[in-house]
Amino acid sequence: MDRRTYTFVVASAAFLFFYLSLRAVVAPPQPEQGPLADQAAEVTEQDDENAAAGEPVPPTSEEVLGDGDAETEEGGIQSTKGATKWFTIGSMDPADKQNLLITFRNQGGAIERIEITTRNEEGRFAYRRVDTRSGYLGYFAGRTNAQIDGVTVNVVGPGTPAALAVATSGEKGIQVGDVIVAIGETPISSVNDIQESLVTTKPGETVTVEVVRGGPTAKTLLFDATLSEHPLDLIRLANYGGEDAIPGNLARLSCLVTLAQVGRKEIPIGERSLQTLADPETQMWTASQQTGDDGSQTIRFETTIGSKALQPIGGEAVRMTRSFTLNPQSYVVDMDVEVVNLGATAQNLALRLEGPNGITPEGWWYSNKISPNFSGAAARDVVYRTTADGHRLVSGMTLLKEARNDPKDPNYAIFASDSGEAGRALDYIGVDAQYFAVAFMPPEDKTSLGAYDRASGTIVADEEDVEKHKERAVNVSYFLNGKTIEVPPGQAFGQSLRMYAGPKEPELLEQYGIGDFVYYGWFSFFSSLLSGLLHILQSIVGNYAVAIVLLTVIVRGCMFPLSRNAAVNAQRMQELAPEMKKIAEKYKDDMEGRLKAQQALQKRVGFNPLAGCLPMFLQLPIFMGLYRALSVDIDLRQKPLWSPNGWASNLAAPDQFMYWGDWMPEFIAGRGTGWLGPYLNILPIFVVVLFITQQKLFMPPATDEQTAMTQKVMTIMTLFMGLFFFRVPAGLCIYFIASSMWGIGERLLVKKTLPKGKHFDLDADGDVIDAVATKKNAGSGKKTLTEKLLDQVNQKPPETPVAPPSKRKRPPSKKKR
Repeated sequence: MDRRTYTFVVASAAFLFFYLSLRAVVAPPQPEQGPLADQAAEVTEQDDENAAAGEPVPPTSEEVLGDGDAETEEGGIQSTKGATKWFTIGSMDPADKQNLLITFRNQGGAIERIEITTRNEEGRFAYRRVDTRSGYLGYFAGRTNAQIDGVTVNVVGPGTPAALAVATSGEKGIQVGDVIVAIGETPISSVNDIQESLVTTKPGETVTVEVVRGGPTAKTLLFDATLSEHPLDLIRLANYGGEDAIPGNLARLSCLVTLAQVGRKEIPIGERSLQTLADPETQMWTASQQTGDDGSQTIRFETTIGSKALQPIGGEAVRMTRSFTLNPQSYVVDMDVEVVNLGATAQNLALRLEGPNGITPEGWWYSNKISPNFSGAAARDVVYRTTADGHRLVSGMTLLKEARNDPKDPNYAIFASDSGEAGRALDYIGVDAQYFAVAFMPPEDKTSLGAYDRASGTIVADEEDVEKHKERAVNVSYFLNGKTIEVPPGQAFGQSLRMYAGPKEPELLEQYGIGDFVYYGWFSFFSSLLSGLLHILQSIVGNYAVAIVLLTVIVRGCMFPLSRNAAVNAQRMQELAPEMKKIAEKYKDDMEGRLKAQQALQKRVGFNPLAGCLPMFLQLPIFMGLYRALSVDIDLRQKPLWSPNGWASNLAAPDQFMYWGDWMPEFIAGRGTGWLGPYLNILPIFVVVLFITQQKLFMPPATDEQTAMTQKVMTIMTLFMGLFFFRVPAGLCIYFIASSMWGIGERLLVKKTLPKGKHFDLDADGDVIDAVATKKNAGSGKKTLTEKLLDQVNQKPPETPVAPPSKRKRPPSKKKR
């Protein structure tokens, strides 16, 4: 590889990875947007009669708080009110064929946690947590018990190891209200103790869980629980997640709802609720659950906001109802909200619906999401589509910067009521992570969410506490303010939408009209094509690592003619280098003369300097397309190089040969704060070694001090690139290794196939001639094609025999000449 070509390659690669490593701090401001679908609904006749007769309406939030723990069960419908309780829909049991397990809390009436429980053909989780290999017992929404040392269990998901555990005395399943006091030999006194006790365990192992089952006849039970893999907790509270729990991020429920406007009073700028109302996360709701004949599961929340809270702002009592419905084998949750005017006069009302937050920050310290913005993306970003703007991404870094610039108004305006109809026509809005997304979509019978009065992105974090170099992991969300609607007494208005919570599988996203969540960038055509070919190869060989190697060989093989032409051109460039240097010295102070002389030389020998670069420009879209296909493809996630539980068990992450975060300094091994990260990775070292090998094998020897210095700088640049490669996913490293090995073999092969000797040489007068043709025609008296061309270029007259002076009679006539 010649010096110029290699410089171009190294500079391009360095620029690419430097660009991918940039962190967005500035993004262009984007317009604002808003309302939900509203529908008229009638209150039941009984409610009308009660309101007219002045009879008591359903309890207010203040009254609900004191209702105790009453719980009823009628007709398969379970309901509860009063104390804080947790509920689930979905299941982890494969027999239930559910893709999700969702945990709710009635204090807030919203989502606390979503786990993806989809199984693959082998019965394992199709999407497990890749940052932990320990066993999983279940999520308990645990709280430290005030009476004994232990953790009180508040929820047990169906099909979890805790639910399937069997006690030595015959009881099946850990239950709500049990107090976990020990796991194995480890005593439990906090939620963190539960996680710590399982760190050294493996999926499939059986552990003993000691619990105290309460009541007057409290007894101790010993359960044997077989641990499972850790399912991906797509939504989780920010303080739950081990090493990915970033300081500054706040733990908040997802999809909260409250009143955005009552009468002429709106939620103040920078606030989350009306001044006379409590934080929506503290609002108490009653809850009921029901299972449909089709296997669907629904949870319904209801609360009443009394006149005591609303009269100071000119309102009367309202009743709010919301429901979440999940169907089997679905990643979509149907959500409905209804508000009933319980007052005696019409009221102007509007709803605020908060979006999801706590989306998995998986791989935030090494992954680089491809973004449509030059400013890049964070681990979690807000994405949306409106008629006016199309698909847009608002980086989490931009949201954090907005909050820091103006803490009193930390929200990033997506659109407002004055943005125009097209600007407020919202097709979808969601939170986007590297391989997963949670998004609000229109109901099944509509193509658009409708027009909102306001939409804003926001961080769910204390901006002052988010540490430097960890900003990419900031927790983000958004909110939507619906239209203000005049609701007559006894009438209702509602909003219906769906929420997608699942993987960014292209075919799956296209079904719901959110295919733009998978973004390849400028070279999407090549990315899609090569991604499809990769999947075909994987289906044949059964291993994605081998498929990546085969794909690299196929792509590089198809481009071999271009590579050979580039190699030939590089060799000719090396042969011309001494003459170009002479010209440079001759025209040291005359740039224009130097350029003309060099161009004349190149023209005379038939050398086109662009011929070496052109193949590279033709290859660039293909290489970039392949690179981005491997960067975005979720199918590489948790796919191993060899063993699913060993080294390089996740091709979408660094190979993680050895954990060194415990003993390496923070500036090297810190998550986000370190140069290299908490793991020693082997594949990036191979990549850099191969790059340097290519440089040493194909770069010509230095002819002067300047050239020698340039080569040293290029070597240092190659080593420096290793810092960027150190966090590159293993699948991409395999691609670069295969490509580099192919490149070395290709250049060695091309070198053997090139013509022997020089392509051109200099004659006695210093003119360039075709060396190959000269050898072929030596002694024949024939001129080479280059010599003939030089005659024309230099306008030399044909050579004629000249007689000796003594025999010359007269000058040749003009006719003879």
